[in-house]
Amino acid sequence: MAKSNALKMKLPSVDDLFSTEESRQEAKLPKIYDIPLSEIDDFPNHPFKVRDDEDMQNLLESVKERGVLTPAMVRKKEDGRYEMVSGHRRKYACEKLGMETLRCEVVDLSKEEAAIVLVETNFQRSTILPSEKAFAYKMRMEAIKCQGKRNDLDNSTSHPVGAKSREGRSDTVLSNEVADSPSQIARYIRLTNLVPELLEFVDEGKIKMRPAVELSYLDEDTQRDVVDRIDECEAFPSHDQAIRIRKAFESGEVNYEKVTEIMDELKPNQKPQFKLSLVRIRPLIPAGYENEQAEDYVVKALEYYRKYLQKQREQAR
Repeated sequence: MAKSNALKMKLPSVDDLFSTEESRQEAKLPKIYDIPLSEIDDFPNHPFKVRDDEDMQNLLESVKERGVLTPAMVRKKEDGRYEMVSGHRRKYACEKLGMETLRCEVVDLSKEEAAIVLVETNFQRSTILPSEKAFAYKMRMEAIKCQGKRNDLDNSTSHPVGAKSREGRSDTVLSNEVADSPSQIARYIRLTNLVPELLEFVDEGKIKMRPAVELSYLDEDTQRDVVDRIDECEAFPSHDQAIRIRKAFESGEVNYEKVTEIMDELKPNQKPQFKLSLVRIRPLIPAGYENEQAEDYVVKALEYYRKYLQKQREQAR
């Protein structure tokens, strides 16, 4: 009897078994689409530059020969268009090659979540300019702060990139994810207050980080005074000079003449230095004189010699 009941049980077909498994596997894989380039917008205020450099030439050759191997990442906007999250260089390469579509993975991310992913994926690049890092840190911090506010409203909401479960100050959260300390992150973000010309000098290594941070506290007019003086004298402010320009600005005493006065001063490494070889002058100094005493002896001897020459000139008149 038991055997008869067992035979009458309805078992799933082979097709049902495999189709169910395929559905499960398909759900775990990202769905890739060929999206027209004309429907993909760049991420607003994208901090990373797309440059026509050697890396871009290599990418162009790769895409031309093999196509886009790694799909770009986009998110769907409310107006039905798409917004680039990761893949601005691949999009640019496709446009340069005259292609009409780009292989993309469409992800379900909010604006803040997309900003986090954008920064994290681009930080894997081998070369990042100070200006790129500055605006990337600023964008990342703003996204963390926005998510923190939303987290206060709904602490149970799940988050695709895990930021909602993080706690603490936003600069500390970011510092735990990158190589820079909270104070260094703050310095980079200060660079976003520089006018484009000064920021370009920072990218080129002509202005160092510390003086650049000091200059970032100046208003636009004063910063452009600094740019004009750099163009005229082809010299860049030192850290000390930048501090003094900032102090003059904060006290209301700065103008182009003041900027010029400060920047025209010789820096310590530009001031001419005169050195005497101790080996050379030691035979002329009495025995038993220490180094400090030897210096005084040389100075007095030079003063005496100067007076001697002056007396000689007077007698010759």
